[in-house]
Parts: sequence; structure tokens; C-alpha cells
Amino acid sequence: MCLAIPSKVIDINKETNIATLDTLGVTRKASLDLMQDDVAIGDFVLLHIGYVMGKIDVQDAQESLELYAQMIAAMQDEE
Repeated sequence: MCLAIPSKVIDINKETNIATLDTLGVTRKASLDLMQDDVAIGDFVLLHIGYVMGKIDVQDAQESLELYAQMIAAMQDEE
């Protein structure tokens, strides 16, 4: 099973085609090489193994991020 994590674009380097993303509070870089759609700062995208795979609307991104937060909290409660 693969997970694609909703992430917010906070910067884009057009020379390298690399986006800087905020993923659950962690900043990381990801390639835009697989994207056919334009991506802009502020967009939510799906991140998978270092590549942006697609755009996601804000409401869907927020719902997914809330579910991830609930899963993380449940795992921490088990410890």
C-alpha cells in the first residue's frame, strides 16, 4: 500500500523544478517533474516518495490531514 500525503506548496524553484512543501509541519523538497498541471505557492498537492503526484483541493487536503492527526494521536496513546 502506498500513501500520498497532502502537503502545502510554500516555495517553487523554477530552475530545478523543485517545490518546497510543508507536510504535517515538516518542510521538505519534492520534484515537480511528474506534474502536468501548473502548481503554485499555496496549492495543496499529494506527495509520494519525493515527487508531487497531483493537486488536491483545500477541503480534501484538510480532511486528510485531520485523519492523519487522529491516527498519529491514536498511535501515541497506545505507547
